[in-house]
Amino acid sequence: MADILSLSRARKAKARADKEQIAAENRVKFGRTKAEKQRDAAVRNLSEKRLDETRREE
Repeated sequence: MADILSLSRARKAKARADKEQIAAENRVKFGRTKAEKQRDAAVRNLSEKRLDETRREE
């Protein structure tokens, strides 16, 4: 004979597994460390500063 299976538990377990897979994909896609964010901000600020320094006044 087959084991008795609770369909609601199986459905919830599948939903949890799907959510975890989506979360793992998002961590890879969007996850950046604080150091990476700070480095990008510093590079952006430096380029803006250089652009402002070379701007001519009319």
